[in-house]
Amino acid sequence: MALFEHKKMRARSWTLPALLLAWASPAAAQTESSQAPEAATVPEAQDAAPAQDAGAEVQAPTEPAAESVTGTEAPLAGDAPLATGTPTGAPLVLEPSPEAVEKKFESVVVGTSEARTSGSIHVLKPAQLERFERDDPEAILRTVPGVYARGEDGFGLRPNVGLRGVNPDRSKKVTLLEDGILFGPAPYSAPAAYYFPLATRMQGIRVLKGPSAIQQGPQTVGGSVEFLTRDIPASESIWLDVAGGGYLYGKAHGVFGASTERAGFLLEGVHLRSNGFKELDTIGGNTGFNRNEWMAKGRYLLVPEGPVRQTLNVKLGYSDEDSNETYLGLSDADFAANPLRRYVSSALDHMKWHRTQVVLSHELEAGSLAVTTSVYRHDLTRAWRKVNRFRGTSVASVLADPTSARNAIYYGVLTGELDSSSTQDALMIGPNDRTYVSQGLQSVARWSGTTGPLSHNVEFGARYHFDSIDRLHTEDAFLMQGGRLVHANEPTYTTANNKDSTNAFALHATDAIGWGPLVLTPGVRMEIIRSHSVNRLTDTESRGAVEVLMPGMGVYGALTRELGLFAGAYRGFSPPAPGQPDTVLPEKSINYEAGARWTRRGERLEAVGFFNDYSNLTDICTFSSGCLNDDLDRQTDAGKAYIYGLEVFGEKTFRPGGGLTFPTSLSYTFTRTRLREDFQSADPQFGNVRAGDELPYVPRHQLYATAGVETSFGGLFLSALYVDSMRERAGQGEAAPGDLTDAMLTFDANANWNFSRWGQVYLSVRNILDEQVVLSRRPYGARPNAPRTFILGFKLNV
Repeated sequence: MALFEHKKMRARSWTLPALLLAWASPAAAQTESSQAPEAATVPEAQDAAPAQDAGAEVQAPTEPAAESVTGTEAPLAGDAPLATGTPTGAPLVLEPSPEAVEKKFESVVVGTSEARTSGSIHVLKPAQLERFERDDPEAILRTVPGVYARGEDGFGLRPNVGLRGVNPDRSKKVTLLEDGILFGPAPYSAPAAYYFPLATRMQGIRVLKGPSAIQQGPQTVGGSVEFLTRDIPASESIWLDVAGGGYLYGKAHGVFGASTERAGFLLEGVHLRSNGFKELDTIGGNTGFNRNEWMAKGRYLLVPEGPVRQTLNVKLGYSDEDSNETYLGLSDADFAANPLRRYVSSALDHMKWHRTQVVLSHELEAGSLAVTTSVYRHDLTRAWRKVNRFRGTSVASVLADPTSARNAIYYGVLTGELDSSSTQDALMIGPNDRTYVSQGLQSVARWSGTTGPLSHNVEFGARYHFDSIDRLHTEDAFLMQGGRLVHANEPTYTTANNKDSTNAFALHATDAIGWGPLVLTPGVRMEIIRSHSVNRLTDTESRGAVEVLMPGMGVYGALTRELGLFAGAYRGFSPPAPGQPDTVLPEKSINYEAGARWTRRGERLEAVGFFNDYSNLTDICTFSSGCLNDDLDRQTDAGKAYIYGLEVFGEKTFRPGGGLTFPTSLSYTFTRTRLREDFQSADPQFGNVRAGDELPYVPRHQLYATAGVETSFGGLFLSALYVDSMRERAGQGEAAPGDLTDAMLTFDANANWNFSRWGQVYLSVRNILDEQVVLSRRPYGARPNAPRTFILGFKLNV
């Protein structure tokens, strides 16, 4: 049993404003709760559901589920009543208000629960995230079917995530949000996500695919990933998580918050560090990182009672990173000898960034109408000094064939075994210095009502967004002398000095229409985008304009109380980057899905097939994919393509009695891809493509499974992840070994012991079998996953 179970209120009919009022006003919620008789909660009962169930986190064993007042949802076995009180022997809960938790996890798609939505929805809840104490967002998101990742640094500092076959490079084809707000450094002007929030401080993660993807933009082809932060607690609460482990891993995570009847606040801070698992040749030293994140939330009920209630919220954030990270990998032969080796030529590689965040929001509730309006601004400044290339050739070509006559000298310089002997084997090292701004104003209105026999849950959203990226990329020549890098005393070269900016206006509307066992969800999204690009090196500028309308439709039909069928279609879109030629087009597709879903308390089984029909698939060349200088940020139109596959998800909690529960889950994805046109690209992931080639970095098979045992005193969990080998570049037929990643099978385990009502000790083992494989060869050489790591932690909740 997770240490921090969330107490919940007894099931009853709720209107949307009532839910919002309960979330905004703990006192009001407690008053309503006190009017209903409290449900007895007996953890030893055979049919009592544990906190980790998919449908709810603490469920009562006997009563039928309450019916939605809107009529959109019929009673579902998975929508069990919510019990108050804490099970005997379980730790005391003082963290987020249960009403806030309910609000976040029930309102997945307007008018429908996760069980009855007409699209592919997956929500990772607090208990699920706590089971393995993972920090790497790639490792967490791979638990969801249809989500892929291309490993890079082993820590997930800069995740490469893709949904349903879209290019995972820097997660640039996925809409990324935190509490409903875009968090990418510049989601329109430079969508490559060089910033990701620390997953360890998240209360939940929501993944939207299928027709529901049009609710979020601008990237709608694959879908969206939303991170949900911790809520302000209902009463004074102190929470602490401290852990240490192998490679001098360290975590310190603290939370303090409190509420009155009209106001509340929360302060949260996380420090995460590691000395790194890679071994730097000759000189040794730290190859790890330090990351810090701080968040402050405040809430004030401007008008707590009456026909029109209003709440004001503020969220402030600060993040920074100092990491000795590199793009330089290994040759295949060196990887086989020691996958943790790191060449001395990367000794100067260093990333440093800091980010600030401000979000102000106003919530208005009037009858069945709720409107949330937010104004936000994010600023990110980063500089990454790293090995870019040899003056005479690319690092990637040297590592692909290090023993050839041409490359042997370059390889010797790269590894420090030979001194530089000419200007051509000088290493060009320098910072990519970038400054990002992302700001905007958005408003989302939700209304529920009926028209005759039909129930409606309508959502309408509008957003004005501006973002920009200012690039200054420079290089200095360094020589290898005696196994160390020495400055060549040459002038600094400027390779890029430009600024891209975008103004974007977006509208979306959806309506979940309920009629008996059917839920029909039509929707539409519109994006109006204006971009501007200035190149200071060439003294040129360009402007771009894109308008697109993205309709979508989903339907869910309940065959029985537990079983339903769903299907949908929508238009996918990804905007072109600023500064592209007029001939460059946005990415467009028509995406289809159909499936079946079985839900019952503690059980879920879902199978869905998807088919993405691209009229134009696009690719943007980035440093992380191996592009340099003139090719950087250049878009290629790949034309027509197919991506299709099958996603299967199942979870069930077995309850044999005696206070024991056995939660299990399985997630499987099968994917095929096909490029349908010939084209040429400067991106090494594509190159010269022939019709029929498969896309790079999309595994054909991916499987994730978990099993565990829980009691009121603690639990033990085991997980397994299998990722099939992936192509390093587009191609067809049998690929050469150097053009494939390795298949990966890893196991993780986590054990926890609740030694009191306020404390827990946990032990995590990551990569139990110490399996080391080639995750990718981008941008320069083979890169490993993290080795076996032991982590011991302690949690305090008072």
